[in-house]
Amino acid sequence: MRSLSLFGLLCFSCAVQSQTLRIGLAEDPDVLDPTMARTFVGRIVFSALCDKLFDLDEKLNVVPQLATAYEWSGENRTLTLKLRPGVTFHDGEKLDAAAVKFSLERHKNMPGSNRRGDLAPVASVDVVDAHTVRLNLSAPFAPLLAVLTDRAGMIVSPKAAQAAGDRFGARPVCAGPFRFVERVAQDRIVLERFPEYWNRGAIHFDRIVYLPIVDSTVRLANLRSGQLDFIERLAGSDVAGLKGDRRFKIDRIVEIGYQGITINIGNGERAQSTALGRDARVREAFELSLDRDALVKVAMDGEAVTGNQWVSPANRYYARNVPIPKRDVAKAKALLAAAGAANPSFTLMTPTTSDAQRIAQVVQAMAKEAGFDIKIQSTEFSTSLNMADKGEFEAYALAWSGRADPDGNLHIFNACKAPLNVSGYCKKEVDELIGKARTTLDPAQRAKFYEQIAAELAKDRPIVYLFHRNWLWAHAAKLSGLRTVPDGLVRVQGLRMN
Repeated sequence: MRSLSLFGLLCFSCAVQSQTLRIGLAEDPDVLDPTMARTFVGRIVFSALCDKLFDLDEKLNVVPQLATAYEWSGENRTLTLKLRPGVTFHDGEKLDAAAVKFSLERHKNMPGSNRRGDLAPVASVDVVDAHTVRLNLSAPFAPLLAVLTDRAGMIVSPKAAQAAGDRFGARPVCAGPFRFVERVAQDRIVLERFPEYWNRGAIHFDRIVYLPIVDSTVRLANLRSGQLDFIERLAGSDVAGLKGDRRFKIDRIVEIGYQGITINIGNGERAQSTALGRDARVREAFELSLDRDALVKVAMDGEAVTGNQWVSPANRYYARNVPIPKRDVAKAKALLAAAGAANPSFTLMTPTTSDAQRIAQVVQAMAKEAGFDIKIQSTEFSTSLNMADKGEFEAYALAWSGRADPDGNLHIFNACKAPLNVSGYCKKEVDELIGKARTTLDPAQRAKFYEQIAAELAKDRPIVYLFHRNWLWAHAAKLSGLRTVPDGLVRVQGLRMN
């Protein structure tokens, strides 16, 4: 059994301050049920609400949380986990191996689950003893530990989940440092400190209030006025102005996700309604109309790294056989002419956040030079996700917050029956290659499979990847203990107001 060293020291002797931490979010999260949820901001809230089997450190190493050790066996088809003793759910129930089995099976089998794809290789879960659980896999699955550092590894109270059914997300019960108090849609989410938390000495606030404020200017104004202590996704244009104010600090982290434009090529009737969806040549022309460097400079104030794949060029699994294409308007026009679509039009759905709006406007202007007529459809974020699921879009500007293992950025969007494959893309060769990359534990072999996948996706372009953002956090200078992990989530353990 491989033991993991706990990141950070427990601090049971630290005095808990009677304070409220106020966090400004860029959107309102969707449902607060780890089985059903899919938004990035929801994951920020879950960081305080629902502990996971494992967590990540600043270098994306897997570290213990509810599980303290693991062991692979049976030709990497069996993963045995040792659970932390003495953990209690917010409803007073004990967290044990039976609760872990319940949650993992709920993630796999609940209708509409967005964790189903994450845990598809897990064929069954066995309770070995009260604090030992065994995951039996249908095939080796390289990303599994990384998967368990996210919502698929969050353990919910079986008693509360069974009682609430599909309404569990309205009043979630987990085993995190804070428990749910109330939610007012588009206004606030309130959590209070859970006194029985296993690592309670690391918690120094009585309450956390999450306030969704879509406009980045308004978020910053609330920080400056003292109405907020922390804001996520500070606008790049505001960095210079805030640097000179000693009351605040800025943290910068390159994300593990990506910003891209997902194109509907096979999800319902809208897929065939535009030349963009019907013809790969038109999609190639669209990509060639874009200047990624200029897009990052203008729309993101330089606060991003350009890219053309599901991972950044700095990632060990970036496929260098498919480099970032340069802008070529002349070639774009020639491709459109060959496709018989000299002036193609389509609607680009985009969330209402200010950065998404800027990206859409710059893309619109660039593509126009090649002959594209793009209409921008600004849509509230959760609504846009629902519309994408139903195929009610032609192109969708979507930011994916990313996963520690590259499979988490790839499979869920590009495999034929993956739960978030809203483009409707399905290609047998790509599915087979993704499957091989998932079942190969050797990094060098996985990299070779990703090279082949990148080449296929570059031909079909279900997603035009654009760049990888810098997570920009701004907060009161007296707030300390922040851990800058590349997944962009705010870990509350260790946070305090000095």
